[in-house]
Amino acid sequence: MRIRIHHETAYTYDRPAQSVIQILRLTPRDHEGQYVRRWRIDLDHGGVLRQREDAFGNIIHVLSASGEFTQFSLAVDGEVETQDTAGIVRGATEHFPPALYLRETALTKPDAAIVDFARSAAGKAKNGSLDRLHKLLIGLQDHMSFEIGATDSGTSAIEAFQAGRGVCQDLTHVFIAAARVLGIPCRYVAGHLFRSDMVTPQEAGHAWAEAHIGDLGWIGFDPANGISPTDSYVRIAIGLDYLGAAPVRGAQTGGSDERLAVAVTVDQTAQQQQQS
Repeated sequence: MRIRIHHETAYTYDRPAQSVIQILRLTPRDHEGQYVRRWRIDLDHGGVLRQREDAFGNIIHVLSASGEFTQFSLAVDGEVETQDTAGIVRGATEHFPPALYLRETALTKPDAAIVDFARSAAGKAKNGSLDRLHKLLIGLQDHMSFEIGATDSGTSAIEAFQAGRGVCQDLTHVFIAAARVLGIPCRYVAGHLFRSDMVTPQEAGHAWAEAHIGDLGWIGFDPANGISPTDSYVRIAIGLDYLGAAPVRGAQTGGSDERLAVAVTVDQTAQQQQQS
């Protein structure tokens, strides 16, 4: 499938900011199920973008802008060709051994309820780690509901699980916490999902998890939709949790009441639509 992504982020300040530094994780990398045909990031302010690679192997851009301004924006436009690999991720950049992804974070730390949930779901499995993960996926669909606006970016797995609802980020954090309880390395993935019923601009991308299973390697699981990723998914960045894979993080000097507006459109390319 050929997928086009257009992503606009606009910053507005009530009082002029003197400088801004942002870390952008907005650029995908190639792997066996994904080929980046073209990708571009543009700024409307006199800033500078410097490309780097972070510790997890994500492509990042360091954005720096100075001079008094009350607003600026950046736009991302790209096209990615994807293939359905049944959720298996091969050929991706890997800087760490899988065991690193057993590490707890504040956002993925389990409490007694998540531990009980993980063990109960795993107890229903009969065919090893892969079966246990699918049972987690099914169990999480029964326990939590997807609800836009139910939480914010600082909500932990414990808080979301107690509430029984959340956005894709929250369900992913709970899945990661539960998988690690079972001794299965698991990590956060930030990216995009093409759905024919959601082509209009959205306020955010998508999130899911990848778990490492023996000889199979890394396999994706999308707790928000109860499936493994298909060719409708575009993988952008990985981390131990949301903070390690966040699309935009940074700070500014001066300015007040920063407001951030995000519009993301994920669609098939014209060529793909003609083929369909």
